[in-house]
Amino acid sequence: MIETRGSALRPLARALADGGADPVLLFVEGAAGAGKSHLLQELADLPGTADTARVRWRCGVGDGPPEGPGRLEDRHRHAPALWLVDDVHRADEDELARLRRVLEGLAPGSAVAMTYRPEELPVPGLPLGAAPTAYPSGLTVLRHRLAPWDEERVRRAAAEALEVDCTDGAVRRLRELTGGVPQVVTDLLAVLREQRPPFTGTAAEVEAAGVPARLAELVLSRTHALSPAHRPVVWAAAVLEEPVTRDELIAVSGLGTATGNSALLRALEVAALAEPAEGRYGFAVPLAAPAVRACVPGPVRQDLHERAAGVLSRRQPVPWDVVAAHHRAAGETRGWLRAVEKAAGTAAESGRHQQAIAILERTLATPGLPPQSRARLAPLLARSAVTGLRSDRTVEVLTQIVRDASLPPAVRGELRLDLGLMLCNQMGRFPEGWRALETASAELREVRPGLAARAMAALVTPYWPGNSLDEHRRWLSEAVAAADAGADHAMRTAVLANRIGLAMSCADPEAWELLKELPGEEADPACVRQAARGLCNAADSAVWLGFHTRVEDLLAEGRVLSERSGAPYTEQGVWGTRLLQEWCTGRWSGLAERCEDFIAVTADMPYLASDAYLVRGLLALAEGDWGEVMSWLSQRGTWGMEKLPVPLGATAAGAVVRLALAREEVEAATKQARVAWAVVAGKGVWPWAAELAPWAVEALARGGDRAAARTMVRDFSQGLGRGDAPAARAALLWSRAVLIETEAPGGEGRGGLLRAAELYREAAAVYAELPRPYHRALTAEGAARCVLAADVETGTEASAGPAPETGETTTPPDPVSGRPTAPSAISELEACARHFAELGAVWDAARARALLRTCRPVKTGRPPGRPSHADELSPREAEVAQLAVSGLTNREIAVTLHLSPRTVEQHIARAMRKTGALSRRDLAHRLEGASW
Repeated sequence: MIETRGSALRPLARALADGGADPVLLFVEGAAGAGKSHLLQELADLPGTADTARVRWRCGVGDGPPEGPGRLEDRHRHAPALWLVDDVHRADEDELARLRRVLEGLAPGSAVAMTYRPEELPVPGLPLGAAPTAYPSGLTVLRHRLAPWDEERVRRAAAEALEVDCTDGAVRRLRELTGGVPQVVTDLLAVLREQRPPFTGTAAEVEAAGVPARLAELVLSRTHALSPAHRPVVWAAAVLEEPVTRDELIAVSGLGTATGNSALLRALEVAALAEPAEGRYGFAVPLAAPAVRACVPGPVRQDLHERAAGVLSRRQPVPWDVVAAHHRAAGETRGWLRAVEKAAGTAAESGRHQQAIAILERTLATPGLPPQSRARLAPLLARSAVTGLRSDRTVEVLTQIVRDASLPPAVRGELRLDLGLMLCNQMGRFPEGWRALETASAELREVRPGLAARAMAALVTPYWPGNSLDEHRRWLSEAVAAADAGADHAMRTAVLANRIGLAMSCADPEAWELLKELPGEEADPACVRQAARGLCNAADSAVWLGFHTRVEDLLAEGRVLSERSGAPYTEQGVWGTRLLQEWCTGRWSGLAERCEDFIAVTADMPYLASDAYLVRGLLALAEGDWGEVMSWLSQRGTWGMEKLPVPLGATAAGAVVRLALAREEVEAATKQARVAWAVVAGKGVWPWAAELAPWAVEALARGGDRAAARTMVRDFSQGLGRGDAPAARAALLWSRAVLIETEAPGGEGRGGLLRAAELYREAAAVYAELPRPYHRALTAEGAARCVLAADVETGTEASAGPAPETGETTTPPDPVSGRPTAPSAISELEACARHFAELGAVWDAARARALLRTCRPVKTGRPPGRPSHADELSPREAEVAQLAVSGLTNREIAVTLHLSPRTVEQHIARAMRKTGALSRRDLAHRLEGASW
């Protein structure tokens, strides 16, 4: 596992390869466990030097070359040889003298490699002792220092030793604790490999693994080598855990200046301590500290912690979190809680909310904490938790605290407010969060009207399922009145941000004017934080409404303010909105990977990753990866669609309905459509129905309930009113087109189909302008489908040339009616198939091409019989194979391509035979990189 730089080996290899070359001496220095012996083994195995004699010599253990007449060093003095000398730091004076004699008489073509620990040399800096060495004039003397492993090398070692992938945090902690010393890394990995329950790859497990036995034995033996009077300086370093200045270390040891200096010098001499950074002293391997600390008697250890708290309190800035830990270890409860409060406050003020949360969670979870301390610390935790990222433990702690009847009402109300915000925003537990916010608004109304306004403002947010738009508007009126009655500008900004969110969601044009009232960068951080939230929420609403050109500016400004004011939760939300924006605007290249990366980053916050899961599910549907659609939409089984925010839930439901329709599971599609539509209708924010409406209307119409389908279209239209929602307007045209298309066969026939085609084309024009290329292609496909169906009604034969490069049809409409003709519809359909393929929508492209094949006339001039594809896949076989490996069943492929299941089965069998695939999974590998 231990690697050596090739530059250390090359000079010796050159000397040994040429029998007449000047000899070479290589000093190899490295701390204990750095890989010195491994390097010697590499030198012993140098290729091309098999005929060179090897002399092995390990100092300090009596196994060197023999003494007396004819001793080995004399026999090799005049012949080329490779001398491998290990542990020179252990050599006594006699051995050093013998080594010097070897060097003085080295023959040409010889090489010597000597390893040693620099921290254990009897004479610092002089491996061969204080006596001068008479090096031959032609001898080349080199030094190679073995460096610790970097993070990447530690990662590779972990991958070799363990059966699981370590997180970045675990690898970083491995590197920090071991100092990158190869032997310590290897030993710690061995501990992790053998632990039970099995290691899962987290940083917490690395920290809990303990000290490897070899390292503990080394550091304790070095500490024991000190006199009892000098050991406290090492104990002080173990308590402090990090390298510190000489004065700090001596002050914590309690030895006094003179004795402390002597103790430090002696500790450095025996390598019990090191100087990792200039002027700072501690352990060369940080993991050594716990081993020493565990051997310090309890009362002595408490005294050391007490002195450490006092010494560190005099630093500027004061590391209050470390001071708090020392006070607690010293048994000083009052000092501990005071330092915790200062540590949390300092961290929150500088935007390090996760650090503040971790400190306060640990403290508030301590049994027997004085009530007055809980009342002071809990609000700090709540405020940081609302601004920071999710913490299940914080929710548990706050839930317990708000049940304490002894808390002052104002404190309890503030805690309940922040608990409600966390439950809704970070956790996605809307019903509990809503109840907590309602209770908080009542508790705070009299004692803290500003905070009551904040609770009311939170209840204005319509994103959550379960409450009607009228309720949100009622809370808005109360919030505005409460905020205006107070003098808290941050609270007024919070109310304004939520007022903008409600207006944007409802497509109220006033929202764009309200956005201009949000404060900018010059405001205080609390106001800026609320402004950032307002801008980012507005960007999210703009995506749903279809104002894609405005989204980027809103996100950019919101992110800048989030970073400046320290709002990581808002900052992370920006990425989710950007993924939705990329999905809508057709920036699909690499989008699946970006979604999965975001999901990985927010692994402990599934609600925050909801946008990414949704987009990934929509991509899987378009790509034909139907087996994965439900898994992504349900967030790998961790989150039900019914719990999602309304626009996300409606969009996910639309995808589920569409999938069921594609599989011809009309009853299931109808059931899902009714449930999802009831949620949107109950909320009353109709722009959010845009991604559900066309598929829900189709499901109900195909299921035979056309009256309900017509009611959906009517309610959608009335609900939108005059709202400024271009995406929803396009979806309304689309829904009307679907309704007319499904009713045409039993009603208006050809006329109805052509009218549906016109509506589809109007919707496509709106989507093109937004732009939403995927939606544009879907609706353009619908228009072409209706025209071709109308053509079948009249028995007209269609024909068309290849679609132009622009993707737009060039065949003119009927000169009398002005309606599109069958040839133009075919050209449009060809363009749709191409656009789907460019996006990566494999399933949609296959469906469009299948429809083309049903309407294209057979071209003349082709020789009779089918074209030969003896050794390669035919276009149809390649298409079927592509859908098969994407996850579709034979029946689903048959429905998509208008084939019989038996024909699909035959195509797949031929594709497997021609590619040599052994299974569908193997077929996927065979198709990769192939051009059929």
